[in-house]
Formats: sequence, C-alpha cells, structure tokens
Amino acid sequence: MTNMYAHGSESLIKQAREIQESELQKFYSRLIKLLQGREHGHETIDSLERLRLILSATKYTRTLPPELQKRLLLLLSSPVEQLQVLSSAVLRETLPVAVQAENYGQDSNSPLNSHAAALLLLQAKSRDDLSALCTQLLRSLENRPSEGPTHSLASTLPMINAILTHSPESLTEDNMTLLSKKLVDWLRYASTTQGGGASSGGFFTGSRSRQPLPIAELDGTVSGDFFTVLCVGQGFTEDQWMNVYSFSMLRHWLLTFHSVPIGTIADTANRLQLSLSLSHSFSNDDKSEIDGSVVSMVSVTSSSSRLLPPKERLREKAFQYCQRLIEQSDRKAQKRTDADLQKACLVEAVCILDCVCMEDASFVYRVFPCIKALFGRLSSDLSFARVLLPVAQFYLNHGEMAAVDCDCVWNLVFGRFPAELFNDPFLAHELLRFLRLNLETVQLRVPQYKCYFPNLLKFLAWDSPAVIDDFVDLLPSMVTSGTALELLHTLLDLPCISATLFLQLRSMCLPISDSGGRSLASMDAFRNPSFRGLFLFLLRGEAGTGDTIDRLSTLLELLSEAADWPRVVQCAQTVPILLHIFFNTVITMADKTLLGQILLVLLERSSLLLNIPKYITEIHRVFSCQLLQMCKLHPSLVIDQSHELLEFAGATSNVYSKQEIYTHVVFLLGEYLSVSYDSRCSVRLITSCFETLEAVLFEITSSAPPSGAGCPAPRVITTLMRALAKMASRSHDLIPRVSLFLSKLRNVSRGGSVSWCDDEEDLVSIVTLGQELCALLKMPGVAQSVLNPPAHVTTPQWHQDTNVAMTLQLRALTRLTQARTSHAQHTPTSPAPYAST
Repeated sequence: MTNMYAHGSESLIKQAREIQESELQKFYSRLIKLLQGREHGHETIDSLERLRLILSATKYTRTLPPELQKRLLLLLSSPVEQLQVLSSAVLRETLPVAVQAENYGQDSNSPLNSHAAALLLLQAKSRDDLSALCTQLLRSLENRPSEGPTHSLASTLPMINAILTHSPESLTEDNMTLLSKKLVDWLRYASTTQGGGASSGGFFTGSRSRQPLPIAELDGTVSGDFFTVLCVGQGFTEDQWMNVYSFSMLRHWLLTFHSVPIGTIADTANRLQLSLSLSHSFSNDDKSEIDGSVVSMVSVTSSSSRLLPPKERLREKAFQYCQRLIEQSDRKAQKRTDADLQKACLVEAVCILDCVCMEDASFVYRVFPCIKALFGRLSSDLSFARVLLPVAQFYLNHGEMAAVDCDCVWNLVFGRFPAELFNDPFLAHELLRFLRLNLETVQLRVPQYKCYFPNLLKFLAWDSPAVIDDFVDLLPSMVTSGTALELLHTLLDLPCISATLFLQLRSMCLPISDSGGRSLASMDAFRNPSFRGLFLFLLRGEAGTGDTIDRLSTLLELLSEAADWPRVVQCAQTVPILLHIFFNTVITMADKTLLGQILLVLLERSSLLLNIPKYITEIHRVFSCQLLQMCKLHPSLVIDQSHELLEFAGATSNVYSKQEIYTHVVFLLGEYLSVSYDSRCSVRLITSCFETLEAVLFEITSSAPPSGAGCPAPRVITTLMRALAKMASRSHDLIPRVSLFLSKLRNVSRGGSVSWCDDEEDLVSIVTLGQELCALLKMPGVAQSVLNPPAHVTTPQWHQDTNVAMTLQLRALTRLTQARTSHAQHTPTSPAPYAST
C-alpha cells in the first residue's frame, strides 16, 4: 500500500515538472476565473493545491500573471483559513510580491493574519527592511483602537515577537519605547466590562438590559480589580484580547528589552517567515474559546509610577499584573479547563517576576513574600509540581540575597518529586531541564544536590530513552570522591530499580489478593516483609546509606523474571553509556585509593548483574576497557590488588562465563606485575601468580569444557601463554616450566583435534605462538627485552626527532612495504593489548 502511494506521488510530481507552458497559461486563466467568483468551492481548492505542486516541483522560480497574483493576495484575507494557507504557500513559491504593511492597517478591510505576516517578513532582506517593517507595524498601534474585528492587532504582536526572537537588533530605541508604553496600557488599563454579546438576555431588550456587564472571577464573583488573562466573560473587547497577547509575550520582551545584541543577519527573513508560518493562525481570534479566566488582588497604580521611564514603568506594571494573577490562582475555578489555565498562568507569572528581579534587584524584597506564600500554599499538593519548578528557580536565583532558608524547597524538588512522580514525563523533562540550565549554580548553592542522585536516577530507570540525553550532561556533576562507589553500584542496579518501580506502581493499583491477571513471583516478593528491606534500599531517596546490599544475589534472583520486561531492557541498554561517562569522570578526579576500591567493585559486580545476556556482555566489555585505563594510569594498582586479581584469575569458571573481563585481568597481571612498574613486586609474588595462571591453563587445555559451556576462546589461551612467558622472562627460574608446558601443548596437538579447541586454524595459531615463545625463552636476555620492552621502545617518537635519520628511513621503508601494508589492512588482528608479544 505504501509503495502504491509513493508511486502515485512520484507520478504527480513528474507530471507537474513536465507541464508545457501553453497548458500552464490555460490553467492560469481558468484559475483566475474561479477566483473571480464570490464563492470558492472544492474546485478552487483543488486548483490551488495543483498550482502549489507545479510551482514547488520545478527547480526555478516562476512568475505568476499580475491578475492571478492580485487574486491570491486577496485570498490572504479570506475568512476560510484553508484558502489563506494555500494562497500564502503559492505566493511563497513565486517571485517576491509587493505586500505592503499599510494594506493591513486598522481601517483596512484586509485584516493582517499570520499568513499575510509571513509574506511581509519574507520580503525583508536586511535589518533596515525589518526596522522599517517594525516602525510601520507599530505606527498602527499608536491610534486609539476602533470597534471591530481584532485580527490586525492580534497579528501585529506575534510578528513583532518573531522579529524580536530572530533579529532583536532590528527594533530601534523608539520602537522599544513605543511598544513598552502600549504593553503598559494593555496590561494595566484594559476594560473591566465584558465585550459585545454580554447581554443579560430576557424577553425584552431595553436599555437597562443592554448595559455592559462587569468581568468576573473564576469562582463567579464580580471582579473588583483590573482585567487579567484569568478574568471571565461571555465576550471580550479588543483591548482585553491585547491584554492576553501582551501577557503571552511579556517575559520574552523583558528578557530582550534594552539588552539587544549587535550582530549581522543571515537569512533573517527566511527564519522569520518559517517561524510565523508554523505559528498559530489568529484568523479566528474574534471567537471566544475561553469561558473562564482569573482575577487578582493588586492595589491601584500609584500616580508616581506614571513618572517612571518606560522600561521601569513596564517592570512595575508587570509586577502588579503577576501579583494579581497569583492572588487569582487561589480562587476555586468552576471548570477544570480554568484550573489548568490557573496553573499555566502561575508558571508564567513566577517566571516574569524572576525576570523583573533579575533586571532590578530592588524588586526582590517586594516579590519574595508573595513567592514564599505561594510555595507554602502549593507545596503540599503534588499536582502543582510543575508550577513549583519556577518557584524553585526563583529561590535559586534570589534566595541568597533574601537570606531565606531554601532547604525545604530542595527537599521537595529533589526529594518528593522524583520519588513520587517519577512516571510523569512532563515533570521529568522540566526538572532535568531545570538542572541542566542551572547546573553550576545548583552545585554551588545546593550542596545536598549530589546526595539526591538515587532519587534523580529514578527518572532514568523509568523512561530511559526520553531522558538519557539529560543524564549524559548531568551524570558528571554527581560523581565525587564520596559518592563514586555508591553511584557505580546504583548505575549497575538501574535495571533492578526499573523493575522495582514497576512493581511499586502495580502494587498500588492492584489489591493484595489479585485473583485475575498473571501472577508475578516478583510481586509476591515485593509484598513479602522479609524482602522489603532489599526493595526499599533500591528505592532510597538519598545517598549515604551504604554502597550496596549484602543480599544482592538474592535480590537479583527475585527479579529474574523482569529480565525480559521492555522497560527494564530499555533501561539496561543505557547503562553502558552512563558507565563510560562515569569512568571518564572518576579517572580525572579520583586518587589511587579510590580507583583501587572501584577495581574491586568491578571484579565483584561482574558476577552480580541482572540476568540479561546482552546487558551482561556489554557491562563486561565496559569493565574490561576501564580496567585497562585505570591500570595504565596507575600500574601499581595491580600490586595493591594482586590478591583479588589472582583470586579472580585463578577461578577456572571465569574462563567460560566472563572471558572478556578474564582476558583483560590476565593481561594486566602479565603486563604490570613487574619491578619496572612497582618496586614492591617480588619474585615470590611473580611465582605465585605464575603458578595460579599455569594451573588454569593446564586445566582448560587438558580436559573438555564443562557441560553447557563452549570451548574457551582462543584469545584467553594465547593471553595466558603470553602472561606466563612474560613472568618467566622476569624470573628465569620459571623458564623451564613454561618451555615444558608449551612443548607438551605442541605434542598434544599433533594427535589431531582436541576437546578444548573446535577450530583447526585457531589450534594451529595457538601451537605456532607456543613455538615462538619457546624459541624466544631460549635466549633469556632477548626475551626480557622483547616481552618487557621499556617505554621508549613501545612509544617511540623517532620520526619527530630532527637529530636522527629515522625520518628518511621511514620514508624508504614505507615505499618498500606499501604492498604488504595494503594486504595487512584486510587481515584481522587481535585487540591492541594482546597483539604483540
């Protein structure tokens, strides 16, 4: 079906591109006749859609006949929005048309809507053009609004707001002053009576019944103060609509006002046009979709405020307006939509007050009592969680100046919110965005933030794909020397936390005795008091109660059935990414003692993971990589933790179940167990390690693998052989034992296939390596320099030394070995740590 539609679309585009000029002219004429009619039906719409396809399918821009352009411009003012959209789309595909702003003035019959605005902005090619357009638009606002449709004014502010977004430098000082004055008038002095259509009704329509009704509050009482977006009315006047529009752009205006950056404009007109074309169309703004709004309590404006400059006066009126909104939000709304509107207006009001205080610190002492009272009123109701985030932002920005205790705010935001609302995707997005935008300030002013990572990670455990980007940025801020170990355990337990959160929600929704539905053993365990402590540890809100739990293996067994739950699998896929970020951070700030503790955690947790095969494989790969990085940075870690490393390497079962990490542990023992890295390395320690690895190698090459396990990886065997040879080169007494073992290995392989290697090529490679090592160990001095080369040999920089002739030699060898190099690029090689002997 999809292919059929795709083929049909390609056919239409092909027809549009191949249309002949004569046929196109006939089509233009027919369309002009259709547009000359008073009514435009489906035939007109179909023709406009076809015209748009023809214009957009060609590589070059066409010029429409003047009469057709004129008709299309008239359609921009059509009451049918579909015709507005189509005509605007067609005109954007043609050469620039002369759309003039004065054609859409207050007294014009052609109201300015978002589609006409898009074309106006499309013609602006420079900052001067945009400045002229702004001046022209603002000039229409200077006159007293006339009674009638609100289309023109309603679209003027969105246009100016779009220009402010993409090219704020286009507004002149006079533009800013004029619009600030108009915003003050619309915000503070809008009508307090309902608009047309607010008749009290009745059988008779006398003069008394036609008296305009006053605006009301959301709870139905008559408003005794000025109009705001939260006022109720059956109809609204033009200045009341402008009050609403002004409030919607007030914060953006305050953030940009008098802080306009100077810079060049690149494709400004195109970006503005795109912004407006995607914005809401204001063609139907005269229809009141709002049955409710809110009112507030601010005292009347003091006469002294009229003497303030426009910028300061706008801040004063913004403060009064927002203070009234906060008071109005305490009234009980009669409709649910009005209650939602109250919350939205609260968010915007607090953000605007924050902007006002950022611009003028003297407002902090006037605003803080209001914000503090609002927090006290809403903090007990989690349905206002998203409203309280701007309140938290206000406390973060101004709490220090006001000298108030902010701990109650952070305990709520970082404590209760993630713990109880982890499954709210909107709250998760906004809370994590709040942290990302204010990370440095939060770390400086909220020292307890780093202790809340078990709570914050619940967002990640619940909905990993949606918030992984946030935690890529936030995770480094949670890593400290005090939290590193617990954070590492928590990251490894994320799939378990995901499963536990699911069980928690399910247990709240279902009764204890749930006869219907599929029974979950993990749910029974979650409700079992004897296991309650295990789950409560996973759901803890703050760090500091311990790195991990003693009965972790028991918990993993209880949650084993969660290994295939989609949410848990998604969560497990993000853990390797976060682990890399964690280790990249901890390596830069941790000392050797902490890294030693982390190394032990890696060895311990390699066998304590939720049984998701792909997850375990990826975690082992991360562990292997990070073990190499830590020991390369601090080689003495191998001596410090030699007992645990030897215990891990001496367990033959690890060869089959953890071959990735086991191979790297063996490599580390063979590489860094040397006096050249740590003077504490004794012959006794080398001999002990040699005997442990020798026993493992003998066991896996002299018997068949355990039932259910495959043959050991050839890389494990070759890594063990190299490690033994390296240790023997450091302690020559061990050379005969290595040579004898390698000779026996060669003799065993002569008898044909062996049980511990099921690939003949791999077996040949293993035997060949054994022969090479035997030959090398016959010359102990050479073996020492080859198997344990000094640093200046393994990382040469001769090609950078101008005092030697190595540069010329390298060039000559490069020419001679080009053929071999190209061949070697297609030959698989071993990983870097095991590639050389």
